[in-house]
Amino acid sequence: MGEQKEDVEDFAALFEASVKATQHRRGQTVDGTIVAIGPEVAFVDVGGKGEAVIDIAELKNADGVLEFKAGDAVQATVTSTAGGITLSRRLMRGAATARQLADAFEARLPVEGKVERAVKGGYEIRIAGERAFCPLSQIDAIRTADPAIHIGRVYTFRIIEYKEGGKNVVVSRRALLEEEQRANAAEVRRSIVPGAVLTGRVVSVRDFGAFVDLGGGVQGLLHVSDMGWSHVSNTSNIVAAGEEITVKVLRVDEATQKISLGLKQLSEDPWSHVGTTYEVGQVRTGRVTRVAEFGAFVELEPGVEGLAHASTFAPTGARDDWKRQVPAGMSGAFEILTIDLGQKRIGVALVEEGSARVRGMTPSPESGIVPGARLTGKVERHEKFGVFVFLAPGRTGLMPLSETGVARDADVVKTFPVGSDVEVVVLEVDSSGRRIRLSRKAVQDAQDAEELREYAERSDVAQSKPFGSLGDQLRGALDARNK
Repeated sequence: MGEQKEDVEDFAALFEASVKATQHRRGQTVDGTIVAIGPEVAFVDVGGKGEAVIDIAELKNADGVLEFKAGDAVQATVTSTAGGITLSRRLMRGAATARQLADAFEARLPVEGKVERAVKGGYEIRIAGERAFCPLSQIDAIRTADPAIHIGRVYTFRIIEYKEGGKNVVVSRRALLEEEQRANAAEVRRSIVPGAVLTGRVVSVRDFGAFVDLGGGVQGLLHVSDMGWSHVSNTSNIVAAGEEITVKVLRVDEATQKISLGLKQLSEDPWSHVGTTYEVGQVRTGRVTRVAEFGAFVELEPGVEGLAHASTFAPTGARDDWKRQVPAGMSGAFEILTIDLGQKRIGVALVEEGSARVRGMTPSPESGIVPGARLTGKVERHEKFGVFVFLAPGRTGLMPLSETGVARDADVVKTFPVGSDVEVVVLEVDSSGRRIRLSRKAVQDAQDAEELREYAERSDVAQSKPFGSLGDQLRGALDARNK
């Protein structure tokens, strides 16, 4: 009686296990525990008293090393329920059969394939001796600059079309990558904080910068201004699509989820030593990187640029004639005029080729701009109230109409054409050294006084004309000079 009852219980248990086993369907993802590992297959407990089998090759890594042991948990997909439950973590390209390809398609199971060659619109993929097609847009999550880079690679794909008994198979690698990205996105975002140094892959390159995938499909912008300390004119010279680079997280906007990245911040800022190595008055060699309407940018060293403003060039009378002196790419000697460490700005002026200033043998011309100095400048422009005269790079003075020494009804523009030399006397310089008042009339007065002094000292004049007014003597001297 007891034995009969025990037999009934055993039968009920077996029946229950059998029912549970049949409840598993193809394509279902199950969690199980490895019970035993044999030479070819491993047995997996998938619940109840039912067991499933999985190919031992699927428990090994790319180097052929077994990654699991008895008692380990494993997640896999049901590929077949005929004659028992068969599981798979991925369909191995070398072991797969045409039937398994169909099962993988139904179960949405990843399959391994080798990219054989490029064909029109995509690639030919070999999976289990069968030919499959992967569209160009489905080979990767990003578009690579060189499509041939994938040829010969072994990737994991998902079968997205299976027709004509396996004669028409279309696969996608991108689908799996995007699934992985979505799964990892939340974890990746937790690691993206200002100051973090991360490795990412360049997704695309634009004129304004590059988008970098930091993992999980999370992208940040590497702006052109943060690519290098030197001026970057072509972003493609710095990074390329598909390239793996290390970047620093600069900012994270929680509201918009925008991430700003930097590349130059991983190296020392060259401006950190400008204050100790550059001085006003120095003459340094520089290279013109670009020319704008207001001046020329000059690279003094990588990451340190100065600006030669248009006003630092002596006027010639021709519009924008200064640009001919500093074409992009030219190298020359430039004098340091100003240094602003806070704004990271350096003002420079081109030193004339062959000048003693190139060798640092003479002081800057502007050092002689003091009240009473007699200088020669170039006419820069005309205004209703006077004439502006270029004296030195960045130093322009004003000669009021009353100090031009010409009659009220005279044509000042014709008398002092733009670009012509004019001799002046410095009347006044303000404390900043930038507002300078000049006089041509003072030069003429000084010349007249000199003529009178010379006339008074001439003994022959004194003897021939002992009498007469000072005015008569001055007129005589001027007449003698004009003859």
